[in-house]
Amino acid sequence: MVVKVGIAKLGNIASGVMAELLLDERADREDMETFMATSGTKLQEKDIDRVVENMKAYGPDFCVVVSPNGVLPGPKGAREALAAAGIPCVVITDDITTKKDEFAALKETSFGYIIMKADAMIGARREFLDPIEMADYNGNLVKVLAITGAFRKLQIALDEVIDQVKEGKKGADLALPKIVMSSDKAVEGEFTNPYAYAKARAAYEMAQSVAGINVKGCFMTKGHENYTPIVASAHEVMRQAMLLCDEARELEKSCDGVIRKPHKGDGTRVEKVKLIDKPW
Repeated sequence: MVVKVGIAKLGNIASGVMAELLLDERADREDMETFMATSGTKLQEKDIDRVVENMKAYGPDFCVVVSPNGVLPGPKGAREALAAAGIPCVVITDDITTKKDEFAALKETSFGYIIMKADAMIGARREFLDPIEMADYNGNLVKVLAITGAFRKLQIALDEVIDQVKEGKKGADLALPKIVMSSDKAVEGEFTNPYAYAKARAAYEMAQSVAGINVKGCFMTKGHENYTPIVASAHEVMRQAMLLCDEARELEKSCDGVIRKPHKGDGTRVEKVKLIDKPW
């Protein structure tokens, strides 16, 4: 059978850039297909309603709802509307664990969730953030999430839901992921070199810290002469996290220890470490 996976992107976080691509990296899987609907940059009600209606018309076996601040009324309403239509949902969002009451409420629902703690808020001040700065920041963040292992854990969690659908499970029978992507969770099993592991873990911790710096610069500081250097410093932290990840990857390459887990055409994940080996 072909599993239908819906990807509803509401606004933008870095995890949303790669969500469907992580499931079919060579575009040759025959066991699943994806459909993506997006609200663009906005989280307005009319934009979200458009996504929900398109997703309901597609009729996926399950839907991944990706958004910043997944406890906001817009993303919350979107997943509730999809669930009411009989579509199981997995929420992917940035770090909402600090919003204790809202996160506790999400944990009590039937929704799956993957909380990407390092998918940090951008420095959204007009005096600093132009389109190129935005793209550069997201590029650095994507690299951090990829090399630390956070994207791999996200991909495997969604693969496991696809596998359940292939086994005949549907609706409430699906066991949906409930993951808080901490630094320890992200780097687990990802590195053969202990120094690479340490660098990647440090990078993830640095990326997590960026959100707090940007909250201070965007919401807690007055005067452009005061908040502009704060958000600029947050972007510098993310750049250094990316460079640490690059160093970790190079260490792994230097000892021929890069772990690769490609999909086969039937969706099976295979694995290899040595570059001049075939995956098994």
